[in-house]
Amino acid sequence: MWAYNSVFYQIYPLGLCGAPRENDGATVHRIRRVLDWGDHLERLGVGAVVFNPIFQSDCHGYDTRDYLTLDCRLGTNEDFRAVCADLHRRGIRVVLDGVFNHVGRGFWAFQDVVRNRENSPYRDWFFINFGGNSGYNDGLWYEGWEGHFELVKLNLRNPQVTDYLFSCIAKWVEEFDIDGLRLDVAYCLDGDFLKALRRFCGGLKSDFFLYGEILGGDYRRILNGEMLPSCTNYECFKGLWSSFNDKNLFEINHSLSRMFSDDLYALYRGSHLFSFADNHDVTRLASNLKDGRCLPLAYAVLFAMPGVPCLYYGSEWGVKGDKRDGDAALRPCLDAPEWNELTNLISALTRARTGSMALCHGGYRTVVITNRQLVFLREYEGERALCAVNLDDAPSTANLGGFAGRATDLISGEMVELAQNQILEPCSAKIWRLG
Repeated sequence: MWAYNSVFYQIYPLGLCGAPRENDGATVHRIRRVLDWGDHLERLGVGAVVFNPIFQSDCHGYDTRDYLTLDCRLGTNEDFRAVCADLHRRGIRVVLDGVFNHVGRGFWAFQDVVRNRENSPYRDWFFINFGGNSGYNDGLWYEGWEGHFELVKLNLRNPQVTDYLFSCIAKWVEEFDIDGLRLDVAYCLDGDFLKALRRFCGGLKSDFFLYGEILGGDYRRILNGEMLPSCTNYECFKGLWSSFNDKNLFEINHSLSRMFSDDLYALYRGSHLFSFADNHDVTRLASNLKDGRCLPLAYAVLFAMPGVPCLYYGSEWGVKGDKRDGDAALRPCLDAPEWNELTNLISALTRARTGSMALCHGGYRTVVITNRQLVFLREYEGERALCAVNLDDAPSTANLGGFAGRATDLISGEMVELAQNQILEPCSAKIWRLG
């Protein structure tokens, strides 16, 4: 699967492109601003871009009105075709946000139910009680997503609904040549729907990539051979910044070990979870970390650990955003991409990652673990890579045991000689290919 060898880049287009919060009905060709990011994405070395909701919606994109038309605040389908064509020309895949659990109140089929009630042919597309009422005084009650009644829950047990959604996906492939889908709130989606979706998408493209949003619990609820090949790794998202803030690397090491270790009892051994330091729903890493010096170290761990790493737009040069200030703070309008020392490092990490089969596919083995030092091994088909982190403000000695010897620094490209008692520089992270 191409995705397992790639670094992803996530864009929330309504934010990046400066669209108004509410859909004002005006068509403005804002999505074409992404064309100005092509050189930046190529220089970063990313292999795929995830676009959060792009279709016509009431407000934030997850309240869909029309699955087949680009949100007018972003422009037209022709505009997005141009963006996809430019990315594909650069060798960058395109992944869309599949919002299939619910729609907005402005969705055409729901509006038909509000108008025609029991006589609507779409009455069974939703969970409706015509004897009740809603907070919007519709004269009927309906189920919303987790109590949010601006998000009308779809009945995914209804074949008419699934046939409609699958026809939309086929249209996206036909019109935009998309390469995959992120499944919003996948933890809410019906299991039979997920199985049918995977079969359908595999028929469109054999290498079509699916990953689902799941916040906690056992990821195997949706991560399996019949449903989804990947899902969001929120446990390691939390462990990543929390370990650095608490100077307790046992936390992230524990999560990585229980998930991916070479031990046969690891929960997700051999799986490729979708890993990230931040996204459109959470506080950005640059705001989450107490010590800004840890920012490059955290990214080094993200790119060295098991999973499919994803960058969130702007975070590669240290954009801040705090969830406590609302979603708008996490989804800013950015005039143009920037490049600084952090971006330079992340570009090197991207190339280190995509150039190493051990980093893309290897298991996980702890070599050294203390509160402030961590060394772990990734190994795949004879290739071995070590990641070493030192959070102390002073040098630290790590006993590498049998892993001493000639190595390549995958960030700088330089050849080095690792000692059995290797000195780790203060507040540093290294990734070495052994041999």
